[in-house]
Amino acid sequence: MVVLVVLLLELVSYNVCEAHIAKCRLQGPHRPLHMYHQPGEFIIGGIVSHSAFLSSPATFTEDPPAALPDELVVMPKLYQHIVTLAFAVKEINEDPHILPNITLGFHLYDSYSYAKSTYLATLLLLSMVEKFVPNYICDVESYLSGVIGGLDSEISFYVATVLDIYKIPQLIYGSAPVMNEKSPGLPFYQMAPPEALQYEGILSLLLHFRWTWIGVLATDNDNGERFVQTISPMFTKSGVCFAFIERFPNFSFISEMYGLLEQAYNIQDKIVSSKANVVVTSGESYSMANFRWLPFLTKHDDMTKNVKSKVWIITAQIEFASFFFQRNWDSGIFNGAIAFEIHFRNPTGFHQYVVHRNPATTKGDGFIRHFWKHAFECVFPDITSDKMEWNICKGKEKLENLPGSLFELSMTGHSYSVHSAVYAMAHALHAMSTSRRRNRGMVYGGRGKNPNPQVWQLHHFLRSISFNNTAGDVVFINQNGEAASSLDIVNWIIFTNQSLHRVRVGRIDPQAPPDHKLTLDEDAITWHGWFNQTQPFSVCTERCLPGSSKKVKEGQPPCCYDCIPCAEGKIANQDDMNDCYKCPDKEYPSKNRNVCLPKDISFLSYEESLGISLACFSLSLFLITALILGIFMKHHDTPIVIANNRNLTYALLISLLLCFLCALLFIGRPEKVTCLLRQTAFGIIFSTAVSCVLAKTLTVVLAFMATKPESRMRKWVGKGLGHSILLSCSIVQAGICTVWLATSPPYPDVDMHSVMEEIILECNEGSVTMFYCVLIYMSCLATVSFAVAFLARKLPDSFNEAKFITFSMLVFCSVWLSFIPSYLSTKGKYMVAVEIFSILASGGGLLGCIFSPKCYIIILRPELNNREQLIRKKK
Repeated sequence: MVVLVVLLLELVSYNVCEAHIAKCRLQGPHRPLHMYHQPGEFIIGGIVSHSAFLSSPATFTEDPPAALPDELVVMPKLYQHIVTLAFAVKEINEDPHILPNITLGFHLYDSYSYAKSTYLATLLLLSMVEKFVPNYICDVESYLSGVIGGLDSEISFYVATVLDIYKIPQLIYGSAPVMNEKSPGLPFYQMAPPEALQYEGILSLLLHFRWTWIGVLATDNDNGERFVQTISPMFTKSGVCFAFIERFPNFSFISEMYGLLEQAYNIQDKIVSSKANVVVTSGESYSMANFRWLPFLTKHDDMTKNVKSKVWIITAQIEFASFFFQRNWDSGIFNGAIAFEIHFRNPTGFHQYVVHRNPATTKGDGFIRHFWKHAFECVFPDITSDKMEWNICKGKEKLENLPGSLFELSMTGHSYSVHSAVYAMAHALHAMSTSRRRNRGMVYGGRGKNPNPQVWQLHHFLRSISFNNTAGDVVFINQNGEAASSLDIVNWIIFTNQSLHRVRVGRIDPQAPPDHKLTLDEDAITWHGWFNQTQPFSVCTERCLPGSSKKVKEGQPPCCYDCIPCAEGKIANQDDMNDCYKCPDKEYPSKNRNVCLPKDISFLSYEESLGISLACFSLSLFLITALILGIFMKHHDTPIVIANNRNLTYALLISLLLCFLCALLFIGRPEKVTCLLRQTAFGIIFSTAVSCVLAKTLTVVLAFMATKPESRMRKWVGKGLGHSILLSCSIVQAGICTVWLATSPPYPDVDMHSVMEEIILECNEGSVTMFYCVLIYMSCLATVSFAVAFLARKLPDSFNEAKFITFSMLVFCSVWLSFIPSYLSTKGKYMVAVEIFSILASGGGLLGCIFSPKCYIIILRPELNNREQLIRKKK
C-alpha cells in the first residue's frame, strides 16, 4: 500500500469530469510506449515483459521525463507471448460454444521489468479510460474480468498487490511470486507447473546420473533466493553437495552495467575452475541473455579460446532468448544442456497465424514495430534516426528467417501457458454467465451492454476448472490455484551457426506414481564435445565399489567420503551407495556383499536323509508296536495280560501306534490340514497314552490298598476306575485342543528371517499359549504318573509293573524336559526334527520299558506266565 500511495502521489493528477461533457478530460502520467487494445464485452488484461529501458534511475526531485525509444532494449523472443494471447482470443471469439454472442477483448501493457511501470500498467487496466485515473470509470461499456501476467516473479508480485484490493483474478504464466509476512495470501492462479515439481525433477535427474557434486547459478532476486533456499536442504538430504552457489546480478539502469560485469567476471572464473561438471541454473525468462555474457567475461585469456564446458541444467523459467545484438554470439558452452520446459503442443492454426503477422496487416498492436525493428535490425521510415545505420523495415521480412534465440514460429512453454490462461478465463466467464442466467433469469440486453459481472465471483469458477484446449490437452486448475501440467526434459543442440535444435529426452509427470515421475531416454542425449560424447561425471571423490557404502569425512561435505564394507546381512550392489541395505525377504547377501542370492526353500521332506531316517524310525516303531499288540491279543487269556488290566494295555498300545504315525504329520510340505492336525493330534494321543499309564498305575496301587482288612478302597477297585481316569484325562486335553482350534488355530506360514540363506516353510502354532498349555497339561499327567508309579514300585507283586512304569516315565519326562531348550534353540526343519525325535523317543521309552519285560515272559519264558507266579509274594 505504501508503494501505491507513493505512486499515486507521483503520477495522479486529474480534473473532475463535468456532467454535460460526454467524455472524460483527465490528466495523467506519461502514456506507456506500448499497448495493444482489442475491444470486447469482457476484457482480459495482460501484463507482458517485452522490453526494458536502460536509463538512469529517477531522482524524485522533478517530474520524470517520458521514456525515449532510444533507451529501449527489446527481447524479441518474448513477443510470441503477445501473439499467443491475441491468437487465443481470436479462437474463442470464433468458437460458438464458448461465450456465445459475447465478444472477448483484451488490453495489453508492458511492465518494462520495472516496478513503477508495472504499477502504472496495472492501474491503467483498472481505470479503463484513455487517461489514467485509478478507481474512476467513465463512459465504459466493458469491464476488466481478469489479468494475465506477469512473466517473472517480481512483476507478478507487483500486479498481485494491486489486484488483491479489487479481488480481480490474476493468471500467472511465469514464476509464482515470492510471498512474505506482509503479503501471505495474495490470490493468483499459476498456469505453469508448480515449482516443487521442477525441484523434484532436477533432483531425480541428478540422482539418476549420480551427479553429486554440482554448482548452482541463480539470479540475484527473491525468486533466485527462494530457489536456493528450497533446493539446498532438499538436495543435501538426498546426498547432493554444492561446489559453489553463485547469484547472477540483475541490473535496471545503464549505470549498473560496470558492477554487473565485475561480478560476472568472478562468477565465470569460479565456474570454470570448479571440478563440478554440472551447473544448475535458475532465473527468469530473459536470464539466458545475461548468461550468454559469461564466455566473454573470464579474466584468463586462454579460457576464451578453449572454454571448459559444463553440463548446464536449466529451469523451465529460462528461455533460449537473446537481445538483438547477441544474435551472432557464440553459445557453444550451452551445447548439450538439459533444460526443463513446460509441456506444450502447437494448437491448430497457430503457425499460420504467426507467419502472416507483420506491421502492415496487424492493427492495434503497439508492440510489433519495435519487435520488428530489433528482430530484423531495421528501422521504419517515420522513426529513422541518423545514428542508426540499419536498413529500412519493409514489413515483408520473414519471421521464419529469424534464429531461434530471437523468435520461434512454434509455441514455447510460456506461450502455451498464456494460451491456457486465456482459455481458462473464457471457460470461467462462460460458466459464470451460464450460472447467472440460470439462477437469476438474467439475459444480456440494452444496447449490447453487459451487467457488471462482479469479477470477485469469478474465483469460484476458476478453481477446479477443467477443459480440453484446442491442442488436445486437458487443462485443470486445482483448489490451490495450480494448473496440473507436466514438464518436458529437453536436450539443447546448438550448431555452429548458433541455431538451436530441441530434442525431447524425458518427461516429469506429476500424475505418475512417485517412483515413475521421471522418464528419461539416455541414448537420445547429446553431450558437449568436451566430454567426448560420454556421460560426464560430477563427484567429489572416487566411487565406492559394490559391497561398500559411503562414510562422510568429518568436517567435509557429505559428498566427500570414505568407503566402508557393508555390515553383515546387508549389501551394496551399486557404486557410491549412501548406505547398505537388506536383501528382499526371498534373497540373502552374497559372500562379497554385493548381490542378493535367492534363498532355498526349506522344510523337512521325505526326499532328504533326515526326513527319510525319521520316517523309517517312526514306521519301525509303529510295526514293533503293532507286533506287540498282536502278541498281547493272541495271548489275551494268559495271566500276565489279564493281571495288568488288559483293556488299558490295549488302549496304551493303540495310543502308541497313533503316536508313531502322528510323527509322519510333521514330515513334508506344511499344508493347512497337516498344520491343524499335527500338534493337536500329538497332544490328544500322547495325553491318552499317559492317561493309560496313570490309570494302570492307580489301579495297581488301589488294588493293593484294597487287600488290607476293612479297607474303604475296595469299592473303587474295578475296570470302571481305569476307564474313568483314561476318559476324563483325555477329555481335558481334547477340550484344550478344541479351544485352540476354535480361537487361534495353527496355519501354514513362511519364515524369511530365522535362517539367512533359507525360506522356511513351517506351521505357525497360531496361539503359542495354547501350544504350551497342551505341553504343560501333558507334563502334569506324566509327573503324576511318575510320582504314583514311584510310590508303588516296591509293592510285593510278581507282575507289578509299577517299577517299569516308573522307569518309562523317567525316560518320558527326561525327553520332554530336554525338548524345550532344544526346540527353542533350533530353527527350520531341525526344530521339526527335534519334536519328531522327542515324540518317537518318549513313545519308544514307554513301549520298551513297559512292554519289553512282558514280551520277554510271553515269548521266551512262558513258564512264568501262570497263576502261581501271579499270586506269589515276594519276600
